[in-house]
Amino acid sequence: MHVLGAVRRSGVVRLPIGSRVADAIARAGGIVGGAKLGRLNLAQPLGDGQQVFVARRGDPGSSEVRDPVSTAPTGAGGRAGSAVGSPSASGSPAGAPVDLNTATEADLDALPGVGPVTAGKIIAWRTAHGRFSAVAELQEVDGIGPKTFAELAPHVTVG
Repeated sequence: MHVLGAVRRSGVVRLPIGSRVADAIARAGGIVGGAKLGRLNLAQPLGDGQQVFVARRGDPGSSEVRDPVSTAPTGAGGRAGSAVGSPSASGSPAGAPVDLNTATEADLDALPGVGPVTAGKIIAWRTAHGRFSAVAELQEVDGIGPKTFAELAPHVTVG
């Protein structure tokens, strides 16, 4: 388990099977002043390889449990027709992180875990809120839960 953010000792901690988010935070020395637990479910059971992030007040993102992210190289298992090195509609080379504030619906649709409906919802969120100030704000988009966010986060950026 990797615990990081507003805890006393960020890092990898070992926990017995059946441990919960509260156990991981306790093993990391507890939270520090200014921690923003928000909607973090302290009773949520944890699995091997997950990450517990405790945000600080003032951070744009929220505290969360992140599932393991695939380590497959960019391009492996990609969509048909994508070519490494070819630019996207927003001008980013394929394999480069997509900027959430300049991406087109087609750019977003090409990302793992995103289809045309979710791409449209990301664009709608951006339109309603002006811009993304942090990648973690993707979790505020309807339909993007922890699993999709963990899959998507390494492929996007905020410029």
